[in-house]
Amino acid sequence: MRIVTTLPSATETVAALDLEPAAVSHECDHPPGVETLPSVTASRIDTDGSSAEIDQQVLETADDGGVYDVDTDLLAEIDPELIVTQGMCDVCAVDETVITEAVDTLESNPEILTTDPHSVGDVLDDLERVGHATGSENRASEVRAALESRIAGIRTQTADLDPNDRPRVAIFDWTDPAMIAGHWTAELVEWAGGTYGLADVGERSRPREWGDIRAYDPELVIVAPCGFGLEQIAANAADLTEREGWDELTAVENGRVWAMDGDHYLNRPGPRLVDTLEALAPIVQPDIFDEETPSKPLAEIAVPFETLSARLEADA
Repeated sequence: MRIVTTLPSATETVAALDLEPAAVSHECDHPPGVETLPSVTASRIDTDGSSAEIDQQVLETADDGGVYDVDTDLLAEIDPELIVTQGMCDVCAVDETVITEAVDTLESNPEILTTDPHSVGDVLDDLERVGHATGSENRASEVRAALESRIAGIRTQTADLDPNDRPRVAIFDWTDPAMIAGHWTAELVEWAGGTYGLADVGERSRPREWGDIRAYDPELVIVAPCGFGLEQIAANAADLTEREGWDELTAVENGRVWAMDGDHYLNRPGPRLVDTLEALAPIVQPDIFDEETPSKPLAEIAVPFETLSARLEADA
């Protein structure tokens, strides 16, 4: 089956079903090897800029065709039978509207499967929807069961925690402006043994007043901007560290500020959200979980904020 995926999480979902897309998006880089596949999309903004610069570019493109372009000639050449896209955010990835407009230019009429997840359950449901669309129902059920088993393994160990033993957690989805991560983040934090008081399950990520964040006074802060790996987080650290009252936050005073690879983990609504949960667990509840909890080394996913720059300099 000729499948085209237009965002990284869709590519990872298809790969989890032991299928290989005929083409992917320009952002797809997992599992290894997919970056060599043809790309049907391109970004119209410079994603290497600062968080403020990227935000401004996004605002400027809103009335000028949007953030992304689609290669309709390549799409016609591939002649896909199924295109997996998303309707959740027109900034994070190519969305359904852009794909529908591109497909309207084709002679063929591929099926468009639109994902719109706002919870972990939605992500798992999308896995089965893609499985059904590709005739991989059995494989999808197997993958879902394995992911749910890993989730249960974490939840079982935090279910009976006293509320007083659950730290107040804030996770930043963007740093300038300051945005608190939404969607599935609240339930991941709760399952990992924390309290997420700045957003409800399913609530969209959105800018927050800095005064409200200070009033919440998180005991644990995780910086995981959408699309940013650890190096780019380090480059934009001053967005937070130079804000008034940053040093007075309980999380900062107690040295509980972490940087997490938001690009590959927290912000990708695919199978690796479970990897994110397993990485969150020893960060949120280090007395219950150790760094062996994640399925891959924790240091590849998240590092303490105070050592972030030094570690990246050592790796360079």
